[in-house]
Amino acid sequence: MAAATREEDAFRRLFRFYRRWEGSDPTGVIDFSKPASRQVVTYPLKLTSVSDQDAYRAGLHPVTQWKAYSLDNYPGFIYINNPFLPGSQCHWVKQCLKKYIQKPNVCNLDMHMSSEEITDIWGKSKFQLRNKSASKSQPKSLLEKLRWVTLGYHYNWNSKKYSADNHTPFPSDLAFLSKQVAKACGFPSFQAEAGILNYYHFDSSLGIHVDESELDLSPPLLSFSFGQSSVFLLGGLKRDETPVVLFTHSGDIMIMSGFSRLLYHAVPKILPNLEGKPLPSSLELPLSADFPADSVIEPCSNDDWQTCARYLEASRINMTVRQVLAEGQSFLSETWTQNKQNVFSADYHEKYTETKTHNPITNK
Repeated sequence: MAAATREEDAFRRLFRFYRRWEGSDPTGVIDFSKPASRQVVTYPLKLTSVSDQDAYRAGLHPVTQWKAYSLDNYPGFIYINNPFLPGSQCHWVKQCLKKYIQKPNVCNLDMHMSSEEITDIWGKSKFQLRNKSASKSQPKSLLEKLRWVTLGYHYNWNSKKYSADNHTPFPSDLAFLSKQVAKACGFPSFQAEAGILNYYHFDSSLGIHVDESELDLSPPLLSFSFGQSSVFLLGGLKRDETPVVLFTHSGDIMIMSGFSRLLYHAVPKILPNLEGKPLPSSLELPLSADFPADSVIEPCSNDDWQTCARYLEASRINMTVRQVLAEGQSFLSETWTQNKQNVFSADYHEKYTETKTHNPITNK
């Protein structure tokens, strides 16, 4: 009986509806690229917190040109419409498909394949991807079998925890990008310590969950999207609260902080680019030739981009970046950490006690 009740909560009902949705009638779905909903309000960014030079180094427009929004009744939720300079999204896509998947980082393929089988995932997938036919019987490339990659402090999907002994260096380019976005949103002390890269296809979804495994829950969670669009559900403190429905598009950034940091959310549906083209136009723009010499953005060769573009024709990549520890904190301070989490949850969640269910991406 309890299972049946849980199955019919408000969030689950809407998740199941949009899981089957074909996008025919977008009424009721908030689209920040054309924010007509009265629930959408402009968010005041910290315009002088990031120099134009540092923004350019991260592949971003000056903060004064960003379009940022929040939602009534969702304090701490920030949505930034694609602030990336022309061509710079390609760098992050290439990093997610070619560099970040390499060891010592961890991916889902490690769970059921030998180290020899997944050596050089990019190299083994290039030819197969670029010569892919429409036949469903054709074997998937290793890149198409990717579901997640973890960076920095590696998230343990079984224990739902991070640990000091499961850590590798966090990518410096992604840390720099995250730092600039966090500063612009009013979080100058944010440190990128853990990342989860999610790889979605048209039959993929991400279940209903709350991100609460980080030892310090007060810093924001940053989310970057590239490729095809998605439907994103942002719920409330409990699963019986009906979520708001949003579109996310390539290059868009979401920040969940404060009250919104621990709200239920999910991705029930990946949709073809709403422009009706194989790839969003923002991914087809050439990289500017006048990037600063110390930019973290690297040009993507035509050969590499052909592979990336073919992958993105049916896929979406999402990078989430988190701070795990408070300044001066260590994993040894378990009791102190638990007390801090309890205080944070009490302040923002009215002491709700529902069980968290954070599962990797799933397919039909």
